Amino acid sequence: MARSNPLALGRDLAIDLGTANTLIYARGQGIVLNEPSVVAIDITDGRPVAVGHEAKRMMGRTPGRIKTIRPLKDGVIADFEVCEKMLRYFIQKVHASRWSRPRMIICVPSGITGVEQRAVQDAAEYAGARKPVHIIEEPMAAAIGSDMPIHEPSGNMIIDIGGGTTEVAVISLGGIVTAQSVRVAGDELDDALMQYMKKEYSMAIGDRTAEEIKIHMGSAWPLDEELTADIRGRDLISGLPRTLALTTEMVREALSEPVGAIIDAVKATLDRTPPELAADIMEQGVMLTGGGALLAGLDRRLSHETGMPVNIAREPLYSVVIGSGRALENIDAMRGLMTLGSDE
Repeated sequence: MARSNPLALGRDLAIDLGTANTLIYARGQGIVLNEPSVVAIDITDGRPVAVGHEAKRMMGRTPGRIKTIRPLKDGVIADFEVCEKMLRYFIQKVHASRWSRPRMIICVPSGITGVEQRAVQDAAEYAGARKPVHIIEEPMAAAIGSDMPIHEPSGNMIIDIGGGTTEVAVISLGGIVTAQSVRVAGDELDDALMQYMKKEYSMAIGDRTAEEIKIHMGSAWPLDEELTADIRGRDLISGLPRTLALTTEMVREALSEPVGAIIDAVKATLDRTPPELAADIMEQGVMLTGGGALLAGLDRRLSHETGMPVNIAREPLYSVVIGSGRALENIDAMRGLMTLGSDE
């Protein structure tokens, strides 16, 4: 397979191994890869047919012998073997030498178990990382990437809504004071749309269609100008193709339950925040990042529900990988923010 943008021998990498997308930051070079976390496998011999963008284009369109797999679910590895193959492919795509073993920092959700964390480290080592693999929690990486003053004695609240998890954390003096990780995020929004279409209109739509509706028509707060679009799917009664005029109000109704769950996680975290830090957050606001930050009106809805000012990160899709990249560039100074794997 063709490699793009090969790096110098032994170049260190920071990886945001996300449920929806995998991003790689190379030391001294910035973001060098951003591809969907999808692998197309030939089930007859277990060989990867396509990885990343190419595999995502195949979703819902493959013949019987080819299966598209998303090896991560809810922010953790669901299929270890496929995840290792995907990581190896991505690392080789950006790394000049198959024989060098780069140092790596990998982001994980804050609610991850020890077993799940070990699986991430093992997958990275099998894919070619040098031991030990450094682990950084996503909210910490997102806060660093969003330019929050995490080392100061003040409360910094970050909400990172990814594909599989929503991470809510309050950070002060370089540590997480309180955090909550809920497995409700972008994927749940897609699923809510598919279920809504089935239940309300007896119409089946695929994952990709649901994702496109969410991106182009999704909102969490009434829009200045509501939109209508024709959506194609399959009628569950007749089994035939069908077109439905979908409005942004209908989409907002479909998304209301998972959006409500995200807001509840924010409220629960605020409830556990010490009063002094809560006062700081009230003054400087909450930082919203991750792909979910792009859902229209979510900042206004959060502000309305919590009474806190809500800011959206400058580059919400890249905050986590930029933050882990900065930790990589200053690995000795930021060692206290990371967990080390075993060096055996």
